Amino acid sequence: MAPVTEEQLQSRLKDGKLVETIEQMSPVYLAGIKRILTVSADTELISAPAYYHAAQDAPSLNAFVSAMGIIQDELGHAHIAYRILEDLGVDKEKLIYDRKPEEFKYPYAFDVPLETWTELVVANAFYDRAGFVLLGDVFKHGKFGPWKRALAKVDKEENFHLRHGEMWMRKIIQRKGGREELQKALDWMFPLTVEWFGLPDDLKRHTEQIDYGFKGSTNDELRQIWMSTAVPLCDELGLNVPAHYDKKQGKYVLDFPFPSRFIAEEKRWVFEEGPISWDDVLVRWKARGPKNREFVAAVQRGHKELMQMTEVN
Repeated sequence: MAPVTEEQLQSRLKDGKLVETIEQMSPVYLAGIKRILTVSADTELISAPAYYHAAQDAPSLNAFVSAMGIIQDELGHAHIAYRILEDLGVDKEKLIYDRKPEEFKYPYAFDVPLETWTELVVANAFYDRAGFVLLGDVFKHGKFGPWKRALAKVDKEENFHLRHGEMWMRKIIQRKGGREELQKALDWMFPLTVEWFGLPDDLKRHTEQIDYGFKGSTNDELRQIWMSTAVPLCDELGLNVPAHYDKKQGKYVLDFPFPSRFIAEEKRWVFEEGPISWDDVLVRWKARGPKNREFVAAVQRGHKELMQMTEVN
């Protein structure tokens, strides 16, 4: 069967029909949906060791169990995306277990270690909120049927994760020193999450995400949606958040140079130097961060040990 042409694909999308199978995709569409699914799958997968690292600091057994429930959800979300990739001709085993750490495609934020329970719940409130915004947009506006239907479950679970973060932030702020802990985490994690949504629209390289209905909103629009709930949460708690709503512009405005240089090992932004170029940000992203190798190794370890045992036997 001859590949679907761009004209045939666009005609299908204009008619409001979902794309269901690989036979209904043009080569460019197929490459694009593989790209966005890989980013989604990798993000969910690497969140597991990142969250587990911080869950060791849970204040109680019940709190630890709640963190494990979130990690289980994240692994389930990763499986959904990898399984769909398998239907698109991708070797799932090789994708997960044979890639080098720096070849994984997930937000840089997960390469910076979450070391305390406070940082974990702020990650739930910020990072999982970003996931909720991104995947919720795909769920509402996406035109790739298998992923759209699968996200009905993911959407609800990501909402639970961010609510878990909000609940614990409200608890922590009431205890002695809690406000200071939250503020310290917010200071480095808020800008990292703003960065999470990627290049600004005028620099975006893969416009097919909108053209093909992989999602319904642009990077900058999604960033605004995220801030529309993240900033009010911080305001409600009396935390110093580096962003505010500008009535004249009708949007949220950042109160720090964006993008800026970030020293991952110190969890510190160098705002005093002013904004840097996005080329500089891309260099940092591609180099990955402090925990990249450790977290990927944690995911791949069991498979590698199994393969070694098989070879010996």
